[in-house]
Amino acid sequence: MNFKIILLLLFSLFIYSCDQNISKKKTSITKIEKKYKNSGFALIFDDNLKKIKKIDDRSLFIYHNKLKRKSIVKITNPKNGKSLIAEVKSNKQKFSDFYNSIISKRIAEDLELNFDEPYLEIILVSKDSTYIAKKTKTFDAEKKVAEKAPIDGIQINDLNKINNKTKRYPKEKFSYSIKIADFYYENTAKLMVSRIQKETSLNDCKIAKLSQTKFRVLLGPFNDIKTLRESFEKLKSLNFENLEIFKNV
Repeated sequence: MNFKIILLLLFSLFIYSCDQNISKKKTSITKIEKKYKNSGFALIFDDNLKKIKKIDDRSLFIYHNKLKRKSIVKITNPKNGKSLIAEVKSNKQKFSDFYNSIISKRIAEDLELNFDEPYLEIILVSKDSTYIAKKTKTFDAEKKVAEKAPIDGIQINDLNKINNKTKRYPKEKFSYSIKIADFYYENTAKLMVSRIQKETSLNDCKIAKLSQTKFRVLLGPFNDIKTLRESFEKLKSLNFENLEIFKNV
């Protein structure tokens, strides 16, 4: 009888230990923040965006449809290398997946984005990272300044009017491709191309060999934003997780 009790106790301790280890593993997994990175076009907020809650022109906030509220992101203008830290204000605003975010005018101006072609890169940054540790003080200080600054002291260019002070961007050739996914094997990439051709009317897929173990499936190039957006919308039916738009250089 005592022997059975001892076995039962040992078995209970074993189960408890397993549960603890599983719990620890789950906790450690939840701490690993999925790395998000996306290159594409943003919407610069203005009052013409109906049904979208206003973003203060002076703020360092963005709207995003995949990242959690209060996520910290690094936004970069690939053309000039300028970057800044911003915060996701909400992920509940409804806008087309063709745009990777809605940003304030201040962000667009600070990064010197082309308002006609606001192409940028967004990277999710862990709040525990060294980068954030260095930038947080500056970020918080800039947010406070923007919130307290008098409205008359902030001058935002009216994009519908010709203003000699407005920075003009030289006209560049419009050329972008949609990155669908990267694959370890070339045969897997070929299967993806075949699937896209069968399930959509898109036939301009190609495979770029980046290395011996990295094959990228791309759609394009596109020479105008209308065709680019139409093709992007067609790809949505295949439920890709993170389509990106790459500028062809």
